Amino acid sequence: MAGGNGRVAYVVGTFDTKGAELRYAAELVAATGTPVRTVDVSTGEHGETAGVDVPAARVAAAHPGGAGAVFTGDRGTAVSAMAVAFEHFLTGCGDVAGVLGLGGSGGTAIVAPALRALPVGVPKLLVSTVAAGDVAPYVGVSDLAMMHSVTDVAGLNRISRQVIGNAAHALAGMVAHPVPPAEDRPAVALTMFGVTTPCVTAVAERLAADHDPLVFHAVGTGGRAMEALVGDGLVDAVLDITTTEVCDLVAGGVFSAGPDRLDVFARKAVPYVGSCGALDMVNFGARSTVPDRYADRLFYQHNEQVTLMRTSPEECREIAGFIAAKLNAFAGPVRFLLPEGGVSALDAPGQPFWDPEADRVLFETLEARVVQTADRRLVRSPHNVNDPEFAAALVAAFQEVSA
Repeated sequence: MAGGNGRVAYVVGTFDTKGAELRYAAELVAATGTPVRTVDVSTGEHGETAGVDVPAARVAAAHPGGAGAVFTGDRGTAVSAMAVAFEHFLTGCGDVAGVLGLGGSGGTAIVAPALRALPVGVPKLLVSTVAAGDVAPYVGVSDLAMMHSVTDVAGLNRISRQVIGNAAHALAGMVAHPVPPAEDRPAVALTMFGVTTPCVTAVAERLAADHDPLVFHAVGTGGRAMEALVGDGLVDAVLDITTTEVCDLVAGGVFSAGPDRLDVFARKAVPYVGSCGALDMVNFGARSTVPDRYADRLFYQHNEQVTLMRTSPEECREIAGFIAAKLNAFAGPVRFLLPEGGVSALDAPGQPFWDPEADRVLFETLEARVVQTADRRLVRSPHNVNDPEFAAALVAAFQEVSA
């Protein structure tokens, strides 16, 4: 039977306002033979909603401050508190085979944090009125899938029946046909950008026989996703070849991973090999979006939607200082490689971002500020980051720290 082994598909939302739609979804999931549990996350002052398996009062009781912290009578604080309560409730359930949430902006705000907190791979769908806009605040770095409701989630009609029905059947299919468990090879995370692709590809190919390479695109969410998996204990080692997200943090680009980038390695002692991949560039959108203060800088138009700005010596000094401070706090073994022949495909002799002075400041600042020990070492290489010799040096360093 689908959803066997005591595992259940959860259908969640505010039953006081979306009851018909939520019951419709639950009925469709149940019709496939999948066990279903309905959960009410309404925030109004009401009794138990008829026919719901888990009433809102029970969910609210999971809040650290108790149900009284949720049912405040103020919609804003109640929605925020119910989101906290539902996350505590859902992550405390040991039988979650998958979750389907339905909601408008309020319901989405309540349900999304709990879905983000579930492990990667657990099916998680959210049909929402806000799914056609910027969903980054709701999805974060999780594998949450959001479907646009098209019409408001306000009654069943020819559109909502189809959309909600598709979501219900998608959840039932994922629960009934789970992906087989991951293989036993240890997982190694690698960070990549277009301008470091040859290097990362070569390293991943060399490691693939004995490791499961997980490659992350270093666009802010990529670095955060990689570190979230490290924090969850799902990554055995890291080859942080492309640390470019730090450039965007320092200079205000669009691909920053935030000030917490690299902090997880102070808490998790995983073997770490890093390098200066793409520390020559700050990312912006279309050329018209670049801040006026950078008008006289060197730019490279990657495409119509992406404009790259060469980092200056001053920015390289700040970038290196940020990285050095983080490396000094790492709990596990560290090797950090400095590619003297250039840090990206654009930072090479004859290429637009070739700037030996900026690279010199970057490397010398790292050497001045990183406290080197037997377990924490900087390694200079005369090669460009994309040269085969540099990939070989990274693999050798990886073998050292993971021995």
